Amino acid sequence: MFGMLHSLWEYRNFVISSIRNGFVERFARSRLGGLWMVIHPLAQVAIYALILSNVLAAKMAGIQHNFGYALYLMAGITAWSLFSEIIGRCLTLFIEQGNLMKKMRFPRITLPVILAGSSLLNNVLLIASILIVFALMGQNLNLHVFWLIPITLVVVALSTGIGLVLGVINVFVRDVGQIVPIILQAWFWFTPIVYPASIVPEQFRGIMEYNPMYPIVTAYQDILVYGKSPDLEQAAITAAVALLLMLLGLFMFRRAAPEMVDAL
Repeated sequence: MFGMLHSLWEYRNFVISSIRNGFVERFARSRLGGLWMVIHPLAQVAIYALILSNVLAAKMAGIQHNFGYALYLMAGITAWSLFSEIIGRCLTLFIEQGNLMKKMRFPRITLPVILAGSSLLNNVLLIASILIVFALMGQNLNLHVFWLIPITLVVVALSTGIGLVLGVINVFVRDVGQIVPIILQAWFWFTPIVYPASIVPEQFRGIMEYNPMYPIVTAYQDILVYGKSPDLEQAAITAAVALLLMLLGLFMFRRAAPEMVDAL
């Protein structure tokens, strides 16, 4: 573990420049540039709001706002977009970078760090844009918004841990790359993003507690929509799970790195 940290420190300029170059290249030939990071989630919110707002708006307890359902959607999708992006990119990371891993000598750990850093940068810009949209819609934000910093780091740790485990397995069993997107779609709908948890029947609410994204999405909604601090007990439990999964992912990556190069 300390060896990985030492390698990251030695290659810190490589990591930073890779994140910067990746961001620039992503929007190099785009007329709207980074605005697409905001347009995509807002379009998704608009579609869900158009279809479901009349059905679910009345069930949004505690929200006294004309755009309450849209605000609720944006908060949940902001959390989910970071989670799903990191997992989705980690899933094929080592396969896509196979030639680089074979031809160049560099700390392999920089690859997931660059990916996580790039996704985090995208999400930070998305959050900044969402906060502007909230302000334009008349949503009053308070100092609780700073809770987004540690909660976002928990999302990064959780998704990176899961992504590393799945990415390593996908190198050897390519079926994983086909199954995970389906699981993520189901996971999205089993998380209270487009609907409030209050409409879930009482006998099924206990199952939701085993969903690590449930307290995270709820934390985003508490902070951005209800203007209160998140449930710290639930956040701490999720943070512990995220840390364990990230350690597991790093352990698997370290042990499997030599075999991955041969398999690729």
